[in-house]
Amino acid sequence: MGDYSKALEFYEKAHKIREKALPSNHPDLAQSYNNIGAVYDNMGDYSKALEFYEKSLKIRGKALPPNHPDLAGSYNNIGTTYFGKGDYSKALSFLEKALSIWQKSLPPNHPNIKTVTNSIDYVKKKM
Repeated sequence: MGDYSKALEFYEKAHKIREKALPSNHPDLAQSYNNIGAVYDNMGDYSKALEFYEKSLKIRGKALPPNHPDLAGSYNNIGTTYFGKGDYSKALSFLEKALSIWQKSLPPNHPNIKTVTNSIDYVKKKM
């Protein structure tokens, strides 16, 4: 188990630096939000994780092309977080969006495609 409070402290410091140095829609800010969301996700604080993952998605949705792999990463993270919350229908919706983008933007044997496909199968079994 990691030191989540330390991780949050450093990710938040990094985010503040990026906020000062970058425009508000820069993809690196989305990555900061994603990193903070991942810590909350690992802590099991799914509501906070979603808050930060959604901030990341909002920036990526504006700053990146619609089939960018990082956009799929945001959908995947939100999907797995909804799974953690037990909201399987929302989880499935976001995971399927991630799969659709990754199938268009990554080679067919990329591990992200296999991972999200397995996640989708698992969610369907839980429904």
